[in-house]
Amino acid sequence: MKERLDFLLVKRGICETRSRAKALILAGKVLVKDRVMDKAGSLVEEDAPISIKEDLPYVSRGGLKLARALEEFSLDLEGKVVLDVGASTGGFTDCALRHGAKKVYALDVGYGQLAWELRKDPRVVNMERVNIRHLKEEELEETPDLATVDVAFISLGHVFPVLSRINAGEVIALIKPQFEAGREEVGKKGVVRDPRIHAKVIEKVVERGLAEGYLLKNLTHSPVKGPQGNIEYLVYFVKEGSTRDKGEVPGPKGLIESVVNKAHRDL
Repeated sequence: MKERLDFLLVKRGICETRSRAKALILAGKVLVKDRVMDKAGSLVEEDAPISIKEDLPYVSRGGLKLARALEEFSLDLEGKVVLDVGASTGGFTDCALRHGAKKVYALDVGYGQLAWELRKDPRVVNMERVNIRHLKEEELEETPDLATVDVAFISLGHVFPVLSRINAGEVIALIKPQFEAGREEVGKKGVVRDPRIHAKVIEKVVERGLAEGYLLKNLTHSPVKGPQGNIEYLVYFVKEGSTRDKGEVPGPKGLIESVVNKAHRDL
């Protein structure tokens, strides 16, 4: 069942009055499933995850996730070309630009989601209604130094072959266990809680990356959970033979187990 967003904010006790709810919505402070909403009359599912944008440094919480990866993996984006796969509102795109990227291809299968401030930024190439599985190298004027990936409802295994084909040198991918695990391993409301399944799906993603020439370099967990409460992971790959290729990280299974355990302690 769907309800007006302003009604729902009052019903849940997030706002005291509808006028306050409308003000927050019009200010771009209300996110539903991590997407900024700008119409008080928008109809949303009554159990949809809603959050309030509290002075976020980026256009969405996604920026916090990429920022965590850049810090943990000690990566410098100054002057780099980035392909943002699954750009949505543009959290990753915004973060990449703020960390010095000279150009970002913001690719998404959806339409009309990218934040207005990013749409008008000359450093951003807005690639709406583009399915990553169908992307061709000639659609990009420059080869991306780095690809960031935040996709839903498909496995990362479908993305690696494309990234390899367009010769992206580095990859930071957000692993969402609910889209990598088997149907029988996913719990209510699409949440995967078992750390053993988390480790299993990360290993699967690493294997799929390796099959396309990408070596695991590092791994960490996202600082914030996904919309339904899923713990997510950020993994860093380097293309075999690229300038940053110094071999795969030693003992990947040990790293995976350590990161999964830490994620479940921290979150």
